[in-house]
Amino acid sequence: MADQSAPQDSPAKAWSGRFSEPVSDLVKRYTASVFFDNRMAAQDIRGSLAHATMLARQGIIGATDLADIERGMAQIAGEIERGEFTWNLDDEDVHLNIEKRLTALVGDAGKRLHTGRSRNDQVATDIRLWLRDAIDTILGLIRDLQLALLDLAEHHANTALPGFTHLQVAQPVTFGHHLMAYFEMTRRDAERFADCRRRVNRLPLGSAALAGTTYPIDREYVAELLGFEEVCFNSLDAVSDRDFAIEFCAAVSLLMTHLSRLSEELILWMSPRVGFIDLADRFCTGSSIMPQKKNPDVPELVRGKTGRVNGSLIALLTLMKGQPLAYNKDNQEDKEPLFDAADTAIDTLRIYADMMGSRLENGAKVFNVRVKPAAMQAALTQGYATATDLADYLVKKGLPFRDAHEAVALAVRAADAKGCDLPQIPLAELQAAMAHVPGAVERLAGDVFEVLTVDGSLASRDHIGGTAPTQVRAAIARARQRLG
Repeated sequence: MADQSAPQDSPAKAWSGRFSEPVSDLVKRYTASVFFDNRMAAQDIRGSLAHATMLARQGIIGATDLADIERGMAQIAGEIERGEFTWNLDDEDVHLNIEKRLTALVGDAGKRLHTGRSRNDQVATDIRLWLRDAIDTILGLIRDLQLALLDLAEHHANTALPGFTHLQVAQPVTFGHHLMAYFEMTRRDAERFADCRRRVNRLPLGSAALAGTTYPIDREYVAELLGFEEVCFNSLDAVSDRDFAIEFCAAVSLLMTHLSRLSEELILWMSPRVGFIDLADRFCTGSSIMPQKKNPDVPELVRGKTGRVNGSLIALLTLMKGQPLAYNKDNQEDKEPLFDAADTAIDTLRIYADMMGSRLENGAKVFNVRVKPAAMQAALTQGYATATDLADYLVKKGLPFRDAHEAVALAVRAADAKGCDLPQIPLAELQAAMAHVPGAVERLAGDVFEVLTVDGSLASRDHIGGTAPTQVRAAIARARQRLG
């Protein structure tokens, strides 16, 4: 009769000595993470090499062991890069796959590598290394998008556009000013990612399973080797919390929310019913049945993927909310939403920077967002966009603002009945419309029509943050200086 005290059909696992029967194939598949966490292989190798270097420096392993580990890891890194490495489900995760291959290459030195650490602090370190790299990529891509926004905004610093509230025409702005609003949003996004990076950049390694280790390790040295700003100061916290990943996903959700808002506007503006812009063909698709269609698929997908990223944030919050200290297997579920959020942000930023950017055609710069100023100008005649300017005119002449507001509301009613915009109403009819407001008529003179023009309205808002073209250009100059 076969001995039932040892696994018969499965290679021994790193922890198998405690168990009297092998893990079932179903449990293997259910609990394994190797086929999604293997993307952290480079970070796992970096962390292991730093750990081994520290162990040798502290006399915990010998110099020969360190040399063997370094040689074996170099070979493994090459195999992974060339696609020659075999990822094995039986070895559960990226860490044990690499360790098993290392041991096969260098023998006992590979078995000594795990001295003074646990997979708990190992995976926490790998995630932080991976996420730090992802944040650096995202910060560079945000900058690319910002530069594209600045170029397009500068080109349209004078282009008049209806500013909307409640999707109703409100006041004139410039297209450049409108784009600079999104620059400011992405500037705050970049600040959030940079701030998140500071909290990501703390070293868990050395916390071992949960309580630290009995070996004379030097965590500060490992932190220095890996570029961490400091160590995590509590071993229980270091191996068990994923608040840094949640914070990252929150920052991604806000970034995607901003891009989703801009996407919604691009979609609306591109509609023939609005017709403010057109997008370059390569960011759009057609219809399988309607040959006339040009659909803004990229902005629509950005809008859709925002919900997906928000789902990753909620998944991580829900994952962590009920866990006692310290590490729990639940935390294996942190990686897929985290990876997906990062991938989505990176892909979205890359395509968005291209879509908002420009290209050369016959030696001339052509923007991928083609603005239609005439359509924007025509829309400004449809919603009494300079009504507030008329009220301000009366206030500057001495009429209290609430009275001026009432007088202009009456003028708008008269323009609506006449079917024209405010600048098209003769002075006498404007005065007649305002006659019920004491003091309004005598303050209304022929110079009122100077403030009712779109250009006059734009130019009058000449202060920091205002939409005057001079202020838009000043804002762009400040932004370029910040970006360096």
